[in-house]
Amino acid sequence: MTSLQTPVKPAVPKGLKPVALFEAAKGLIALLAGGGVLLFGRDAERVAEDVIQRLHLDPARGYPRIFLDAAVRLTHGRLGLLAAVALGYALVRFAEAYGLWRGRRWAEWVAVAGAAIYLPLGGYELWRRVSWITVGAVAINLAVVAYVGRVLLTGHDRGAGPASGTPPPAG
Repeated sequence: MTSLQTPVKPAVPKGLKPVALFEAAKGLIALLAGGGVLLFGRDAERVAEDVIQRLHLDPARGYPRIFLDAAVRLTHGRLGLLAAVALGYALVRFAEAYGLWRGRRWAEWVAVAGAAIYLPLGGYELWRRVSWITVGAVAINLAVVAYVGRVLLTGHDRGAGPASGTPPPAG
């Protein structure tokens, strides 16, 4: 006589949940930005000026100048393209967040690759000029790569050993 056993669902490492929430938040921000582009696109220059003024930035220097110049050059076609890119980015982030929340291996790979791709850019920005925003972004990306990379390498309770292909323990 054989006994039927319910398969044990592998536990999702607790550290993946905050990463999933962070990715979902990035998706939401992208979605809001895309919606904002569509809503305020026709008044992009005025909106850009308002944002720069409210943040007390110098509109003649650096990123605020680039932001204003980009707002002036927006056409209806570019607005649609920007909104579509924002929607695509948001969908990828939401899918990644879902996969991380559920402990899916593919989402872990996406998280590591997605965070690692920004590290060279962050390093370059830090080399050019140190700012708290850049330091924070690099630190978060390093933490995601390190933690999720470790989860990938150890196989986190998937019923198997490390990702090297060792078989699951008997018993």
